[in-house]
Amino acid sequence: QVQLVESGGGLVQSGGSLRLSCAASGRTLSSYTMGWLRQAPGKESQFVAAINWSTGSTDYADSVKGRFTISRDSAKNTVTLQMSSLKPEDTAVYYCAARPWATFSRSSAGYADWGKGTQVTVSS
Repeated sequence: QVQLVESGGGLVQSGGSLRLSCAASGRTLSSYTMGWLRQAPGKESQFVAAINWSTGSTDYADSVKGRFTISRDSAKNTVTLQMSSLKPEDTAVYYCAARPWATFSRSSAGYADWGKGTQVTVSS
């Protein structure tokens, strides 16, 4: 099991930027894919971005492509989501999640371990 702790959420104006971090512990991540998913009130969980820990290859939802960047730091065992040009519709609780396979998944069911989430609120 991988333990995940998110940080970096907050309140930002439309057009602003935020940086989310996820600290991972408990397992070697070399065969994992790490993802960020989000959930807005009254809505289903939505895939945001994922990164293959070993190769660094990435996958993005169309709604965030070109605005968000996912990266990982193998030395620190952290995953970062840099968010720019934020929109009110990006408002949600953002979750870091770990998938114990080196393939991408855009479904929440594809991830085995989850952090508790961090709130991101974008005001118009």
